[in-house]
Parts: sequence; structure tokens; C-alpha cells
Amino acid sequence: MLNEMLEFVTTQQKLLFDRAHPLRLESGAALGHVTVSYETYGELNADGTNVILICHALTANAHASGYNSEEDKTPGWWDGLIGSGKAFDTDDYFVVCPNILGSCYGTTGPTSINPTTGQPYRLSFPAITVRDIVTVQKRLLDELGVNRLATVCGSSLGGMQALEWGIMFPDFCETTIPISTAARQPSWCLALNSAARTAIKNDPEWREGNYLAQPAKGLALARMIGMISYRSPEEFEQRFGQQKVDPSGNVFVVDNVFQVESYLQYQGQKLVTRFDANTYLCLTHAMDSHDISRGRGSVKKALGSIRARALCVGISSDVRYPVAHQTRLAQDIPNGEYIEVSSIHGHDAFLIEFDQLNSIIANFLRKDNS
Repeated sequence: MLNEMLEFVTTQQKLLFDRAHPLRLESGAALGHVTVSYETYGELNADGTNVILICHALTANAHASGYNSEEDKTPGWWDGLIGSGKAFDTDDYFVVCPNILGSCYGTTGPTSINPTTGQPYRLSFPAITVRDIVTVQKRLLDELGVNRLATVCGSSLGGMQALEWGIMFPDFCETTIPISTAARQPSWCLALNSAARTAIKNDPEWREGNYLAQPAKGLALARMIGMISYRSPEEFEQRFGQQKVDPSGNVFVVDNVFQVESYLQYQGQKLVTRFDANTYLCLTHAMDSHDISRGRGSVKKALGSIRARALCVGISSDVRYPVAHQTRLAQDIPNGEYIEVSSIHGHDAFLIEFDQLNSIIANFLRKDNS
């Protein structure tokens, strides 16, 4: 049951950069108008130090906990971890979840209006990096009166942000919790993201990014490609096996698809109704450029600069970012430790295994306060 204090949460927006004070991107480009959408849970203490920053993954948003309205009964994507008595306990902490730069849920990105042209940016939106995302988050926290983070946590693309926070602002973070991520984007993930982007661009409705309606077939196929790596072979076998949608029907009829096919098609269509193709390209390119060693000498040197105590969490069945990536992080971060979530749900276990994650994260934060 949701904590009554968190039952209805308002998504807020702030203008953080303008033409007089533009956002300077890592690429050298600038954005003269950057608005950020975000949600907060709990209360900020007088010192501005009881703060937890939640960093979301590729297609998520700022709605991490609670309900947005009486009409919208969809709980936040990490509601199982945020709230009274949960790992990110709102009785003690002020939890902030911003929608990331480049997204399509209220923060400036490819779907936003370019103030210079009066038209959506689309593909003219400049290339961004994980470091740019973190820079915007830091400005938001400054605006909210945050002086120090008790922890910063995220998985996948969110985990990349958690790592960059520890490097970019080493004295600002007490702890960091990167989950299911890596120090640099692995070639396996580069390949998967390339195939997904190609699926979008090959849709006739793509129109070089100037589509009138979402290129539904391409975006759905991109999601299907992603979902294969977000879950695990063990889960697919246990959940679907070789079962057809109509097990009593003729197994040789082509239209009687396998259950796993139906599942992937459903997931693809579901994303089309809530996401944007240009945004998908923008954010997967940001993920693919992730490399903490860029301009810093080496991965080992970059990780060695992290002063925060770090909990590096791996998922036993993750085929997208196998646990070897997280064990290496823990080895090279001076105050790093590794712990593993046992699950058949693959990369997406961070959205499912709430019992394990609540215990793991709560114990880690408790040690930091002891």
C-alpha cells in the first residue's frame, strides 16, 4: 500500500538554463532553453543533506513513486523502493527524481520546441552525453537547495549517471549505487542499440526524423530488439517455452504465433503509445557514448577518483550488462563493494526484485549512517 503522503504526487517543472545562461554541452554545442521535469518525495532537512537522487533508465520518466492523480492509478516505476519504510525511506530522506535531458516527458529534448525556429528540434537536437545529463541534474539540485547527496542511485542508463556523479562531483555524494551498468558502453550493447535505431530509420514513416506520426512499426521493432536483451533466456523458457497463443489450435497455422512473439509484439506497441522515436535515437546515442575514461586517462583512474562509498549491484541473469562489469567497478572504486541480485528476470530485474533490492539498499544506507 502506498504511503498516504505519497499517494498523489505532482510532477513539477523548472527552467534551469536560458539564452543569457545557456547549457554548455560536452560536444561544444549549447542549449539556450532547458526545462526539467521532476518529482520529489519526503521533506528536505534544514541542512539540505538528506537527499537521494534517483536516476532513471532509457524510456522511464520522473514519476518514480506514488500516483500522479485520482484518474491515473499507475504507480511510479520504482514505487516498490520509494516510500515510508522502504529502501529509500521518505520518513528520513528527501527523494528527487528528474526526467533526464533529451527525454520526452517534460524535460527539454528532441520533441521540445526550438525557440530559434518555433518548430520541434527533432534531429536538430544536439548530441548529448551522460555527463550533460548529470550537469543538468546538478543545476536542479542547486535550485532545490540541496547541499549534499546521501546517495545517488540508478540502473542501466541510470547507473551510468550514478557513476558520473561520483566522478564529476566527488565531494557532493556520500554514497553511490550503480545497478546493472558498466564503466563504458560494451560492444554488445552498441550492437543492440544500432539494430534498434536501424529498425526505426527503416520505417517508411520515419521521413528522416520529420514524421507526422510516430514511425510505429520501426519503434515497436526497436523495443522488441531491446526486450530480448532486457530479459533472460531462462525466463523466456520458463514463461513461454514453445507454447502457441492458441494451444488448442493448429500449430502449423502461421497466424497462431508463439506466446513469446505475442509478448514482444505487445511490448513494442505499448512503447509506441508513450514514447518518441527521435528521443529513442538521442538517448541511445548518449548511452553509446558513455565512457568514464574519456578525457580522464583510463577507466581505473576515473573510478579511482570516486570518494563516495559505492554499492555496485549486479543481476545474476543480466545478458545486457553481465555481472563482470559490476564486479570490476567494485574492484576499482576505492570504497566499492559488490552484491548480486539472484533472479531469472535478466536486466529488468531492477524493476521486479523489490524484496531483494529493498534489503540490499536499506542495509547499505544503514551502514553509512552507523
